[in-house]
Amino acid sequence: MAGIVTLTLNPSVDLAVSTERVAPEDKLRCSAPQRDPGGGGVNVARAASRLGADVRAVLPTGGPAGEQLRQLLAGEDLPVTTIDLAGETRESWTVDETSSDDQYRFVLPGPSLSDEELAACLAAVDEHAGTVVVGSGSLPPGVADDTWARLVRSCADAGVRTIVDTSGPPLRDAVEAGVWLIKPNLRELADLVGRDLEDDSAVRAAAEELLDGGTEAVVVSMGAAGAMLVTAAGATHVRSPTVPIRSRVGAGDSAVAGIASSLLRGDDLATAVRWGVAAGAAAVLTEGSELCRREDTERLFAELTD
Repeated sequence: MAGIVTLTLNPSVDLAVSTERVAPEDKLRCSAPQRDPGGGGVNVARAASRLGADVRAVLPTGGPAGEQLRQLLAGEDLPVTTIDLAGETRESWTVDETSSDDQYRFVLPGPSLSDEELAACLAAVDEHAGTVVVGSGSLPPGVADDTWARLVRSCADAGVRTIVDTSGPPLRDAVEAGVWLIKPNLRELADLVGRDLEDDSAVRAAAEELLDGGTEAVVVSMGAAGAMLVTAAGATHVRSPTVPIRSRVGAGDSAVAGIASSLLRGDDLATAVRWGVAAGAAAVLTEGSELCRREDTERLFAELTD
């Protein structure tokens, strides 16, 4: 059993390119593409592995893009369990406009999963789950909103803690099922409680509302302002270190990896969130769809604890 198991139901092959200017109708001459394995849980697993955690990624793959995804993952020091999929694994693109430093992200919907394919994914998690299970990313078209909630209940029955990082109705269902920890951003939190969040007090009050259903911790991602940890014991705001922004892709997944890796080592939640903030900031330092690097994460964590 791995210490951390991640489940990605809608993985992708992520391509990152740059071009001088994005404009309609013009032929946009791009740089050579960088290809990386993608999807929320895949990225969490890759980042957690870089941070030294014992982790396994579970994901469905299908078609030529799925084969490419498997090959990309084979190049990393990461145990992977893949479920054969009749449909075609999706691709996503990130385009950096060098003249403005703006970034454009194009995300395809991905294939649908049959009931049998979904059941095989959930069974693979049950087989390998150890200390922490992370369900992360969007759900494929046609997959029921309560799928992450099913994962939460299954893990709870086995005494395994769950982290879910998604949005919309699937996140709401996971909260109602008693997910152990969630990491919404400000927009996602506002959507969950149905109102605007104008200041830190409003953010804390909204997060506290989500603890009533059994959720142990809400980690609110606040971008450059860091993150707020809210539990029944109170709230802690961890400020992010100031770093040059090269790409925001993968920052949220790296943050989840930092949190999960820290929890696996036996750290308390406050320490885990500091690791998460450090890992998220470290990802911002990298180009394209690259994730956090261990040396950057450790350096930034040291700055947070000085």
